[in-house]
Amino acid sequence: MNKGKCVWYVPDCYFPEISSPGHYVSHEAICLLNPGTEDATLQLTVYFEDKDPMRGFTALCKAERTNHLRLDKLADAQGNSIPQGVPYALMVESSQPVIIQYSRLDTTQAEIGLMTTMAYPLD
Repeated sequence: MNKGKCVWYVPDCYFPEISSPGHYVSHEAICLLNPGTEDATLQLTVYFEDKDPMRGFTALCKAERTNHLRLDKLADAQGNSIPQGVPYALMVESSQPVIIQYSRLDTTQAEIGLMTTMAYPLD
């Protein structure tokens, strides 16, 4: 039985520039589940409306484990990070089948907003 996919897309990503004072900070995350018996190496590509994609982001999800990857803490080998306040889309390519959920915590207002969705898998 296939326990995941190797290519996933999230078309609606956005990292807010503002966080309300307090405990919670605006951020995004992809929650990874690797139900397999081999570690999964992931390559992330970030797509924008008006500029070339950003590549070179990597992550690891160990076998039979989860990894909650904060996208605001993600950097490529040159130290580049995903820009704030800019809509983008995300593609995740994995060396092993995984399952991916995307979440956004928006604290730009006192009424905190939390959004989560399953990413779109590609066969």
